[in-house]
Amino acid sequence: MMYKVLYAEDEEFLGKIVKESLETRGFLVRMEGSGEHVLEAYRQFEPHICVLDVMLPHTDGFALAEGIRKMDKKMPILMLTAKTQTEDVLKGFGSGANDYMRKPFSLEELIVRLKNLLAAHDDAATLQADTLLLGKLRYNIPRQVLSGGDQEKKLSFREAELLKYLHSHRNLVIDRRELLNTLWGNDSFFNSRNLDVYITKLRGYLKDDATIEILTIKGIGYRFVSG
Repeated sequence: MMYKVLYAEDEEFLGKIVKESLETRGFLVRMEGSGEHVLEAYRQFEPHICVLDVMLPHTDGFALAEGIRKMDKKMPILMLTAKTQTEDVLKGFGSGANDYMRKPFSLEELIVRLKNLLAAHDDAATLQADTLLLGKLRYNIPRQVLSGGDQEKKLSFREAELLKYLHSHRNLVIDRRELLNTLWGNDSFFNSRNLDVYITKLRGYLKDDATIEILTIKGIGYRFVSG
């Protein structure tokens, strides 16, 4: 996979060296020489990671990190600065940066840090893809295990499919007949009674978290409320 790096640097000579070095390592780099167009470049380029110098014309790296973080809370951001004051480092992290490097820096170290941030981001994305977050609870999809605190509950196949369906339609009104046809293939009386049983079971599993509730909408179906 070719990772895309959005690189904001106003030192033209340094920027060229860093850009070329990253490209020789397989990265695709878009460089901006001032902070003026970085957020627009972010929207157009859709990078996998951002490298932001702090001291930029028009808009500094702190403000850019805050702007990017508003658009994507999980985007990896590495800040570069010539400043050495501890408060500047803290301000960088406070603005949303994941990592911080002081100038002058080693290109090899920069590449290692970028790879580490990308790997951590990819691992988190994989974990999220395999896990449903249900308030204070977590549901591990491959293992079919619902956990919270020190408690774990192994769900049956039908319980698992019902929970995933409710979660995918959370905070929406779910038609009971549509739910039956999707999970059971028909809305027969027998399957309808089975659905009642499984809804009761899931309510029992989720009862310890007050932010989650399976509401019955009379005459229609359900609404899975998840904060």
